[in-house]
Amino acid sequence: MTGTAGRGAAPVGAASACVLLASVLWGTTGTAATLAPDVGPLAIGAVAMGLGGLLQAVVAAPRIRREAPLLRAERGVVLLGALAVAAYPPAFYSSMHLAGVATGTVVSIGSAPLASALIERVVDGRRLTRRWITGAVLGLSGTVLLCAAEATAGASSGPGARSAGSTVLGVALGLTAGLTYAVYSWAAHRLIGRGLTSGAAMGTVFGIGGLLLVPVLAATGAPLLDSWSAAAVGAYMALVPMFLGYVLFGWGLARVRASTATTLTLLEPAVAAVLAVLVVGERLRPAGWVGVALIVCCLGVLTVPFPGTAGRRAATTPPRPLPALEEDADVSVPHRAPAGEHVRAVGH
Repeated sequence: MTGTAGRGAAPVGAASACVLLASVLWGTTGTAATLAPDVGPLAIGAVAMGLGGLLQAVVAAPRIRREAPLLRAERGVVLLGALAVAAYPPAFYSSMHLAGVATGTVVSIGSAPLASALIERVVDGRRLTRRWITGAVLGLSGTVLLCAAEATAGASSGPGARSAGSTVLGVALGLTAGLTYAVYSWAAHRLIGRGLTSGAAMGTVFGIGGLLLVPVLAATGAPLLDSWSAAAVGAYMALVPMFLGYVLFGWGLARVRASTATTLTLLEPAVAAVLAVLVVGERLRPAGWVGVALIVCCLGVLTVPFPGTAGRRAATTPPRPLPALEEDADVSVPHRAPAGEHVRAVGH
């Protein structure tokens, strides 16, 4: 985990808090989607990620224009990130449809931190810290327990059986979703590290990704207009978890590693599970609560300062200064994918 260089930079704790708050917002999407049962998961994903991304681009338009030369210089990274943003919702929601909500969620969310770490290791040459490894093991173990508990609970209620081929394809799509989530997080972090403000970086990557999702929304989004409740759910998905959530995620991503940010978002399935119990009325088995506790321990390991870490953070600070705090003060300055997405087959 790295701190941020540069004038007026926020402490890592504040950046982590922004990522965690984004995860809480994402954790509400599954519960919200139960209010629009006739809207398919692809439509929910397209309206959330598509409209939310376009809104980020509109709000960040002045920054995007001002930083257009830097964006053109990094067009390869921008395009890679935008393609990953567009690929994430179809892969994630199809994974849950084919392999089941619990399996699709744990594969998609659980694989993202590992994919982020691999990208940073191969592309950026960064070593994995013992602290990150410890936190990742706790978080992934908790996520597996949580989703296994939900799968067991679902099995007791008698859902339709799935073929082995369907499950294998769903797992493959879940791994694709985790990879694309990691890729667009890495791309945004790379752009910010090369001198762009988080508003311009996130607005451009998610704006182009949102444009690519417009055809998906046009093909699947008709049920969103069938009732006021469905339209309200779509608006909430786009404005709160996706727009505001990714604003917060982007702000935090400017100040911590992409691998740390994606690991912190393991809070999302825990929030979704708790909301499913408190609001939707679902039941969570004891193993699920143990999973929630492990995820909380993971977040503590990654966010609570320990003596002697300041020097190590300074040694790993990026060589180029990131944007100052006051440059990112407005709402356009920014959190997938990626995912309370596991309740009722919907999520971020």
